[in-house]
Amino acid sequence: MFPYPEAYRNAIPPLLTALIVAWAIIGRALTGSGNPVFYYPLLMMYPAILISHIWLIWHADGFKRLDQAFYGLVHGILAFVVWTFAIMHLRDAGLQ
Repeated sequence: MFPYPEAYRNAIPPLLTALIVAWAIIGRALTGSGNPVFYYPLLMMYPAILISHIWLIWHADGFKRLDQAFYGLVHGILAFVVWTFAIMHLRDAGLQ
């Protein structure tokens, strides 16, 4: 169906990370303080990234599983940092 389906699948976790950043910026701009409408979905986005990495590892073949596991390890750590700062950005709006 798609010319490079593996490339599209590999793009899911970074796109979720970009969604975390956009969600925090838009949420703070619209509501100021940590509104549950924006705060609670933000809390569920990092587990969604981890689940997508597990899904990528599960669907890989042979030694590509090791590549996907390393990709998941590196991106999981970096996404956790981005996620943490996005939570701080959204929750810190009312304290200034």
